[in-house]
Amino acid sequence: MWPSARSPTLAEMEEMAHDMFARLPQTFRALCEGVIIRVDDFPTEEVLEEMQAETEFDLLGLFQGVGLPFQSHDNTGQPPNMIWLYRRPILDYWAEHDETLGHIVRHVLIHEIGHHFGLSDDDMEAIEAQVKD
Repeated sequence: MWPSARSPTLAEMEEMAHDMFARLPQTFRALCEGVIIRVDDFPTEEVLEEMQAETEFDLLGLFQGVGLPFQSHDNTGQPPNMIWLYRRPILDYWAEHDETLGHIVRHVLIHEIGHHFGLSDDDMEAIEAQVKD
């Protein structure tokens, strides 16, 4: 197995993220309508600066947009809400911890969706506990 093992590509990790999203509770997913999930190797320089990250490996994911509690019908012309997962930092984290890659992707995805809802860490942990591997 190991001689053929390799890191997932951007497309494979994005597919994994969409698969993990499909496993979330339906009521939770329904509230995420219109949220776009994307995977990139690293955050942009602008994001790193805005988040005051020391290195490009400091961020595993990011929610960009207007969180659900702050949305109004007057928000016209806004870009869509997006959740970014950053492949290389996630792979680096995976290499240093005893968790499956799928678990880490699911955790980051739920955490970033939690920002969309304005959820607490306890709320996010409860949602994550409902998801089957």
